[in-house]
Amino acid sequence: MADAPDPDRLKLYSFSVFTQLNGAVTAGMIHLGDKLGLFGALAAADAPITTVDLAERTGLDERWVREWAYNQAAAKLIAVDTDVATPGAETFWLTPEATAVLASPDHPAFGMGMFHRFPQTMAALEAMPESFETGVGHDYDSHGPEGAVGIERSFEPWNRHHLIPTVLPALDGVVERLETGITVADIGCGAGGAVLLMADRFPNSTFVGYDISRYALDRAEHRRKEERAENVRFVDPRDEPLPADGSVDLVTTFDCIHDMTHPQEMIGSIAEAMAPDGTWLLVDIKGRETFAENVEKNPMASLMYGISVLSCMSSALSEPGGAGLGTLGLPESKARAMAAAAGLHSFRTLDVDHSVNSFYEVRR
Repeated sequence: MADAPDPDRLKLYSFSVFTQLNGAVTAGMIHLGDKLGLFGALAAADAPITTVDLAERTGLDERWVREWAYNQAAAKLIAVDTDVATPGAETFWLTPEATAVLASPDHPAFGMGMFHRFPQTMAALEAMPESFETGVGHDYDSHGPEGAVGIERSFEPWNRHHLIPTVLPALDGVVERLETGITVADIGCGAGGAVLLMADRFPNSTFVGYDISRYALDRAEHRRKEERAENVRFVDPRDEPLPADGSVDLVTTFDCIHDMTHPQEMIGSIAEAMAPDGTWLLVDIKGRETFAENVEKNPMASLMYGISVLSCMSSALSEPGGAGLGTLGLPESKARAMAAAAGLHSFRTLDVDHSVNSFYEVRR
């Protein structure tokens, strides 16, 4: 017979469990705050405002807005003045830090991408029992078009500030070659943000974005037409494979190798596509060598393992026999070994500061 639980430890453990539920529910409220424009309205106010004012500014019902605001203030995500006697008379506002994360799409710290697709991510729970039984997951299009938009909103704010001025100059000689004019392939291009940034900055170079998500490709093509980018194409590699003739001067992969069902085969295709003096910019999640190291060094390890089940590993197992690397499954040692197995033996970690990603320059 199992030992009876210690009453004090039982209380602490129960609190820990329900703290996780607290976070999940509050995450849903963050999604609503973003979707309904509540954060934007708070950021636009020139002084703290009541929920009556906030409801008027957003065209929403005040009682619902008030309960939402109480949740966000209780979670210490929005600021509140509680020195009032009447419910509904509290005033709320965003600190500068909250404004950057919650209401500033152009700020590199903007964090609403994952919350944008939060309903789709959680909806994946319905399909998980079958995946646990069969071993087969679901690709990114299973999250629908909002899943593609969420990924776009997750990564592009940082890229807009750092890809051109910070990351590309860290590569040996690549900026100069882009200025002159080279051929670039972005694999796993998603909604095309990185490709379009590079294409605008380097009009003499030509760019092809590859992705298997129809939702992402449709979004990328729409943006390409809006921006009138003539030196860019977006294609599905199942229709137009990556060339295998050594004609690509620069290959980029942003946070996608760990999501692939057959990453080693993809790296082999990258090696075949690269020119003899070509460069591969490999950007991927900063995984450590072991579970213990991930837990010790990554305060978001539990989040990343959970997202892996719902999204990244699920994608990487969406075909029978998939590699299933998962969100934290591509530490530097594995990336280096996989590149070497494809004949790419020059592997250098770039000095780029990012809280989530590692950046590598890979050559022959």
